[in-house]
This record gives sequence, structure tokens and C-alpha cells, in this order.
Amino acid sequence: MHLRGLSATGKRRRVRAAALTAGFLTAGLLSAPAAGAFPAPEPPLTTMSIKSPPGSADVRVLVFYGSAAAGEESPVVNAGIAAIERIGLTGPTDQRFTVTATGDASVFTNEKRLGRFNAVVFLTGGGDVLDPEQEAGLEAYMEAGGGFLGVHDAARAEPYSDWFTGLIGARPAAGAAPAVQRATVEVGDRLHPATKDLPVQWKRPDKWLNWAKNPSGEVHTVARVRESTYTPGANANGWDHPVSWCRDYDGGRSFYTGMGGTASSYDETDFRTHLRGALLWTTRLVQADCKAAITGNYEAERLTQPNQPGHNDQIGEPHGLVTAPDGRVFYIGRGGADASRPVVTDWNDPDIGKGTGEIHVYDPETKKVTLAGALTVFGNKGGGEELVKVEEGLLGIELDPDFEDNGWVYLHYTPHSEINRDTHMAERRVSRFTLDQATNRLDLDSEKVLLHWPVQIHSCCHAGGGMAWDSKDNLYIATGDNNSSGFSGGYSGNNPEPNFKGVSFADARRTAGNTNNLNGKILRIHPEPDGTYTLPEGNLFTGEETAEGGGKTRGEIYVMGVRNPSRISVDKATDTLYAGWVGPDASSPSPTWGPAKYDTFAAITEAGNRGWPYCMGNKQPYRDRNLPDPSQPLGWYDCDHPRNESPNNDGLVNLPPVTGNNIWYSPQGGGPDFPRDENGVPSYEQDESTYLLPWLTGGSQAAMTGPVYRYDAASDSTAKWPAYWDGKWFVGDFYDAGQPRNAVLMDPKTQGDGGLPVHSESLKKIVPVGADGIKNLMDWKFGPDGALYVLDYGRGFFTSDAKSALWRVTYTGGGPTPAAGQLARGTQ
Repeated sequence: MHLRGLSATGKRRRVRAAALTAGFLTAGLLSAPAAGAFPAPEPPLTTMSIKSPPGSADVRVLVFYGSAAAGEESPVVNAGIAAIERIGLTGPTDQRFTVTATGDASVFTNEKRLGRFNAVVFLTGGGDVLDPEQEAGLEAYMEAGGGFLGVHDAARAEPYSDWFTGLIGARPAAGAAPAVQRATVEVGDRLHPATKDLPVQWKRPDKWLNWAKNPSGEVHTVARVRESTYTPGANANGWDHPVSWCRDYDGGRSFYTGMGGTASSYDETDFRTHLRGALLWTTRLVQADCKAAITGNYEAERLTQPNQPGHNDQIGEPHGLVTAPDGRVFYIGRGGADASRPVVTDWNDPDIGKGTGEIHVYDPETKKVTLAGALTVFGNKGGGEELVKVEEGLLGIELDPDFEDNGWVYLHYTPHSEINRDTHMAERRVSRFTLDQATNRLDLDSEKVLLHWPVQIHSCCHAGGGMAWDSKDNLYIATGDNNSSGFSGGYSGNNPEPNFKGVSFADARRTAGNTNNLNGKILRIHPEPDGTYTLPEGNLFTGEETAEGGGKTRGEIYVMGVRNPSRISVDKATDTLYAGWVGPDASSPSPTWGPAKYDTFAAITEAGNRGWPYCMGNKQPYRDRNLPDPSQPLGWYDCDHPRNESPNNDGLVNLPPVTGNNIWYSPQGGGPDFPRDENGVPSYEQDESTYLLPWLTGGSQAAMTGPVYRYDAASDSTAKWPAYWDGKWFVGDFYDAGQPRNAVLMDPKTQGDGGLPVHSESLKKIVPVGADGIKNLMDWKFGPDGALYVLDYGRGFFTSDAKSALWRVTYTGGGPTPAAGQLARGTQ
């Protein structure tokens, strides 16, 4: 029996506290008071008892088209009924169903009749189409495990009902429905039966509704409409404009689409495919996941505690992490000291910049942290100006592909023992160490130096540091371009003049733009068991090029022209390399010098040149400068035929062409672009800019790329993220305001050539932002348990503090619905 009561407005409200589950309150779609605040129950509106679940293997669908307005049914309703009848008669035999259409709302008070239907479709227009008893019957039907599909104007039905608002998920914003317009729908869910067979970018005409409250995060959004492709009118929703969504609701399953506002929609093959998939799920013919994008289904847990005073027993200055096959998490501290330790900035002092690069291990079985080892690094000069502070130190960590057997750990760091206090030069190296698996202790005497190269340390910053493996056991090493852009106004780091004892520290053409220098690059090598390495085929150079006299290339270079790739990852399913790097410091574009600072993300499918310091973004050039007066601009760089004519260049003059990048953002917004002249040079006039990626903005910026998630169906982990996220690329920023923390979907056909993401959704309520959340994201990777592990840097710089922590983000929403035992025609 289902008890019902009446609210003061005459519309039915829930009276059972049990119905107010934590998850339902999180969704926030009901505005009912707390259970203890309810008035005493009034007489029940219905005693209907519908078997659970309703319907049977003889699958039936009820299409309800009753309207609050008098008159004949609209052409849209007639087209919708005909389309659903056609859907039910076609397709595989085991997915067919019969359709009954009615405008008589009394069906919702006839338990024998209503209980025969596996799903109910609302094609109704707006208005109060159900009386309180009829709405109570619909609720009893859903509580029994029924299915509901709302189409377009169904969102205007039952306007006074909180329960129906929850059933639909959102209400249209005030104002008349706009005219029919052609727009692009981004189909982000590639697994749900309603969307898996649709184009990722689906172009179609319809009447597009705006929402009074955006339901994203409270419902599972399967598709969004891209507002830049039409005129959304007043009360637009912005880049996150849901158009179709679903969720498990009140015991049943609810799917809603804002499309279907025109009769011609139902003639579209793709739209009927969309409706078919929605009906397959709501009728219990197939299972689907309608929980994965609901933010309340994720839990973020801090794993490490604050350090004991004067000790780094839990964490150093967070700088990178990697997970072992057995679930242990290895994370490193760059070298900054806590407030109790000295900071030496005097180059005459032998301890200049001496710091401790620490390797900690978190064991999920014991929930304990072990300090595995510590390296003496150059990396502790504190904060201050670029000629004072330093970002060297312990920069990267990776575990050998056979780590379980050999215990090999690779560390990317700057040893203090190798600095030259006279020339202000240092050595960067990648070394292999052996871990004692029983004690979680590194044998520091086991070091084998694989690769080393010189770096200038007179000026800060941008050391890079990330490492990653591909499926062929090639190791990628991200090296930064530690040159200052402060001597070029924050634009291209191409001022050849500033130097210390003959070594330029403001000309990135000496480093990132130099084919004979390993800085400002992503290297690719194949480590060998004896501690050496070989060069895989397919790098940008072989090192044996004879061009321009020979001896002007390094065979380790896979990618050149990157500024500060602190984070990289490789998707071993495709061997695509994903990288993010920090841009220079100019706060706005300049018609004289070029683009503002762009932080950048790129999906890299082959060796190439990503542009710095010649071009950024989607091949937007900087202006050249050179001696004798670097304050005077020369010509614009040619991104297709870049030339390195710096007096500090010892590599090739003629460089590989620049490849456009996939994501770039400035303080003004995401993906800034400008009109171009006949030579392809952008205007760089701020008032002429457009923004190709409206889902992100910048300000303070520090790009931190994340992984591509791969779902492991064989894993029995209860913490793993669902298959919905499979193949999505996680991009983020150190900061958490308007900067990205998103999962994006790329088009494999275009991503390698700088194609834009085709879909994006925010992760900021899943990987929580804010003072008590993960405010300063330093690194993030998925573990073998399918949970996301995240390093929060803390709230200071060049140190660790009480907020520096390792976090774990797990999924708690459960599996697809309906349960296998409740499928209408048996298991799938």
C-alpha cells in the first residue's frame, strides 16, 4: 500500500521519511522539508498496489499525450506516437514491444491496466495534466520499478509538483520556446543504448529549451547541445547545456530528452535511434548505467595526515605520483623544505639550494606511509624573483614495467652534488634505483644513471619532470624549458641578450626550439636491463642527420617545442601521448608581439614540434626579435616553416613544422582565436577574439594533464570508476577557480593534428575543489583498483604544509540497472 498526503497547495507530498534517502537529498531536486517538519499525513490518495516490477516479458509501452489545453492533438504528438509504434515493431525480435496511446489520464488510477506496462512515455504538452490521485498512481508505478520517458514539452507538465520535477530532472526557463534552429549535439555517453550509435557531434534542427536550473551532476547527462552553434536566447545555460539525461528515480528508471519539439524530428533515423535506446532501458529490455555522471556517487578521501612538526613523515613538497600493480602509491617531494628548515640562496655557500627529494609509499592494505628514500637535490631556494627561486629537484617518478619482479624505480632529478656554483649550471638525470619490496626502502647505492644532460640554474623556472611508459616499454621523459619570459614582456621567450657567463637564460630558442638540446622536450628512450638505453624508431630525429653539416640533432627527442610539461601520460591502449605545459606570463594578447600566455594540452600521436617559442595554441605565431636590439620586433614566425636564427642555437636552423594543439587557454578564456590576415597572422586584438573552448578560463594557470581512463571489466574492485569514463582524457590545472578540471572526449581522427575536443564535462564536484578539497592539483592517476589518486600540493609554495596530501576518489554508485534478475526477457 502506498500512503499519500496533500501539501498546503493541494499537490501531493511525500510523507514517508524512508523515501528521503541521502542520495536523493544530494540530488537537490526536491524542495520538501525534512521528515520531522512534515504536517500530519492526510488521508491517502491511492491504495494502488502495482507488482514490482510492472510489465512483463510481453513488453508494452504506454504513450500518454493528455493535455491541459483543449483542442486536437498536435502534429508533434501524432508524429511521436507513430515513431514509437514503428520503433516497437522494428529491430531485433527480442527488443520489440507493443504500444498503447491514450490521452485519458484515468489510466494512472487503474492498477491492473497501468501495471501491464513496462514503461510510460509522456508526449504531453505543458500544464497540470494529472489530478493528485493520478499523479499518486504514477508515483506508485515508479516505486514499483516502472520506466518513464519524457519528451520535450513533458518538462512543462505538472508544474506544481516537486516529485514530477524530480522525475523529469529540470524545468524549462521562463519564456516562449524559441524557433526551430539547427545545432550541434555533443553525445558524451558512448555506452548508453540511447546514444552509443549516434554521431559524437550530432547536427540536427529542433526547438532547444533552456533550463531554469542546470541538472548536470544531479542527473546522468548523456548529451549536451553546443550553444555556440545556435542562438539560445535569454536564460541560456552556457557551455554545459544538457539536452538528454537519465537516472534511477524513486525505485524506477527515468529518461528525458529535450529534443523532439518538431514533428519532423520523428522522421530522423538518429532521433528514432535515440528514442529506441531510451525505451530499451526504461522497459527493462537492456541494462544501462545512469549513475556515472551523478556527482553524489563519488567519494573523495584524504589518505595521508599532516606531517609531524619538523618531519616529512607523510609527504614532502608534492610533485608526482605513480601506482604499483599491487595498489601501493609512490609519490615524491620535489625538495622544498618545511618552515623549520634553512633555505640557502647565497651562491657562495656550498649548500646553495640544497634540498631533500623524498619518495613516500602509501600501502592501501595497512593504510600506512613509509619514507622509502631521500635524495640530496638542488631544489630548495624558497620563493622570490626568478633569479632567486628554483623549481629543480626531484621531478618525476616511474616504476619499471616489470616492477613486481625487479623492484626498479626510475627517478628524474637534479643532484646537488653536480651543480657548478661558478657557472650556475647543473646536471639533470634519469636514474634507476632498486626498491626492497619487503621494507619499501630504496637502495640508494643501486643507482644506475640512464641519461643526463646540462641545465642552467641561474634563472628559474619550468623544469618539467613527468615520465610515462608506452605499451612497448619505451620511457617518455618530459624536460622543461627553464628560461625566463620576463625579459620579453611575458611573450615569446626569445630574448637572446640576457646571459650568465655566456649561457642565455631568456632565449628558449637555445633550449626548447633547439634540435640539439634536451631541454623543453619530451624524450623517448628504451631502457635496457644493464642500465643503458636504446632509441626506438619513430623519434623526431635519429641523431645522425647530416643536414646543415650534421651533428645538430639529438635522437632522444620525440617532441620539441614544449615549455613546462610537468605532467604527461600515455594511453597504452593506443600509445597516444598526452601532455600539458605552462605558458609564459603575458596577461593579454599584443598586436605587436603575439598571443597572451597560453597553457596547453595536446594529444600527441607521432613525433613533432609543438611550437614554443615560435607559435602557440592553434599555430598562432609570435614576433621574432634578435640582436642588436631585442626590444625591436622583427617579422612574424612562420609556423609551417619555422627557423631558429638565434645566436644561441647550436642545432638546425630549419625546424620541423609546428603541429597545432588541442586545448589552450588564456586569462580571457579557453581556445582564444583571432581573425587572420592574408599571411595567416592573427590580429591579436582583444575585442576581435573568439573562444573556441568556452568550458574553461584561466587567470593564474598551471596545466596539469591527467590520464585517459580505461575501464577494467575483469576487476572486482568496488571502488573503480564506471565504464562511462572509458576513453575520456582528464585535463586539469593546479588552480581550481575557472581553470579546467574536466574529462574530455577527443576525435581519434583529428586529435593528432590539433583537433578540438568534441565534448567536455566538469569534474569539479567529483574531484572536489575549494579550501577543504583538492585545491591545488599537482598530479592525478588511476590505480589498478580503478580509483583516482590525486596529489594536493598544499596552500604554500616551495614547501609542504598541512593541506599537502594524497587523496583517493572512488565511485560508490553501484552497477547498471535494472538488476539482471529484473530484465523483462532474462539476462543480456
